[in-house]
Amino acid sequence: MPLLRRLSLADAVAIGLGAMIGAGVFAVWGPAIGAAGSGVGIALAIAAVIAFCNATSSSRLAAAYAVSGGVYAYGRAELGPWWGYAAGWCFVIGKLASCAAMAMTFAAYVAPSSWRIPVAVAAVVALTIVTSVGITRTARLTRILVTVALIGLAVVVIAAGIALPDADPAPLPDPTAYGVLQGAGLLFFAFAGYARIATMGEEVRDPATTIPRAVSIALGAALAVYLLVGGAVVLTLGGDAAASASPLTDVVARAGWGAGADVVVRATAAAASLGALLALLGGIGRTTLAMARERDLPHALARIDPVHRVPRRAQLAAGVVVVAIVLVADLRGAIGFSSFGVLLYYFVANAAAFAQRPEGRRLPRALPVVGAIGCLTLVLALPPLSSAIGAAVVAVGLLLRALRLSLDRRRGTPMA
Repeated sequence: MPLLRRLSLADAVAIGLGAMIGAGVFAVWGPAIGAAGSGVGIALAIAAVIAFCNATSSSRLAAAYAVSGGVYAYGRAELGPWWGYAAGWCFVIGKLASCAAMAMTFAAYVAPSSWRIPVAVAAVVALTIVTSVGITRTARLTRILVTVALIGLAVVVIAAGIALPDADPAPLPDPTAYGVLQGAGLLFFAFAGYARIATMGEEVRDPATTIPRAVSIALGAALAVYLLVGGAVVLTLGGDAAASASPLTDVVARAGWGAGADVVVRATAAAASLGALLALLGGIGRTTLAMARERDLPHALARIDPVHRVPRRAQLAAGVVVVAIVLVADLRGAIGFSSFGVLLYYFVANAAAFAQRPEGRRLPRALPVVGAIGCLTLVLALPPLSSAIGAAVVAVGLLLRALRLSLDRRRGTPMA
């Protein structure tokens, strides 16, 4: 049973922004500034260039293959089943970690420390239910949350402008090449939400036109927001931002706006984090659906609910795993692990775009080459522990597929 094409350009842009706004603005500035120091601007530029190359490759592939699954489907079509599986597995594990990071960010802004884990779990459960009752409801709620987030971020930028004349920011550490690249790898976590648009190829109207436009608009808008908010944080707090759990509330405090403004910022962070969590859960469900259709994940997850026409089992399974991650992980570890999986996913996207036949290719081959090299470079620069755990989980995924194919051969089952 196919999914329905219900989403307009505005819906796709809103969902893409929902997946990006929140991840970068509220969760990544401290770790990125701590790694890159005064080179954080260069790190942001590197992350943006690689994101642009990846987005171009992904959107062109999505226009050519208007199905659910994103790079999992494109990799299978252009490079073969193993490449597609590797991309799908990396996407799922990376985005599950992203969901956990967003749930923990939400809880950090709205709940006291002793209640943060239960609140994060409750957020995952509630939004998993939303994604299980229809994609148009998901798009509508995401649009509301993104609007709230942008209004609150505007308050932060205005506060920074007021505080700037009297600001005495702490000196930023001197940058190193490795630190800047690590900062870029962490900041890439903020841009990765545009993948959510590509995974909706089966639900977007006129995907050949809508998906490339939606990716470009969402990525450009997110970059503008990051530049404004990142500049506000650096110019107001300086090196103090690296040690801050909530740098945007600290920016408002420097402006002397008091408790009322603090409440606005916390509400903004909550809305942005929920918007990102909602969009990410939907993307995981669609990639899981595509993998289950090919039996790369349990085939039971391929069932589409006949009433709401969504992959409900896949959505519920994703929600269960995210809850488990929230119970055992911390925010910084979730960001590093997410970046590892997502960067490898985009490496496959660029390889698939490079391999497209001339009649299907609509972009210079240099773009996917730059994107692929950039992804591998940032993977190598990520914190060693995140990379080690990510490599182990990827290896487990590849082993599971090899075992499944071996069993299929013994049973005489046709292999995907």
